[in-house]
Amino acid sequence: MTIKNFISTTNLTFNINDVKFNKDGLIPVISQCHNSGEVLMMAWMNFDSINKTIETQNMYYFSRSRNSLWMKGETSGNFQKLYELRLDCDGDTLLALIEQKGVACHTGAKSCFFKKYDDPQNG
Repeated sequence: MTIKNFISTTNLTFNINDVKFNKDGLIPVISQCHNSGEVLMMAWMNFDSINKTIETQNMYYFSRSRNSLWMKGETSGNFQKLYELRLDCDGDTLLALIEQKGVACHTGAKSCFFKKYDDPQNG
């Protein structure tokens, strides 16, 4: 399977020409549990990480600080398997529906989105 002919299970398709990478060649991706719908993390992908993810069905991201690809779980053992990849209506954000093995966050939390805003004025 290649990036040019990846078809999501919703029978709506996109190809790499539809993806609007930013000036650095990156696109944000939200990883979401395909069963529960819980949002797990946000990261960045480039062309190569998208292609490698589709080829292997393992989630690969692009590290801006290391300027390199990384596979989720490679160090921690908390792997993410791709279930479905979607592109938003503007073409500038990806949604990866995934199966999470272990936790998603480097802090040990299930999701990276565990901090709630506490508005001191509205209690």
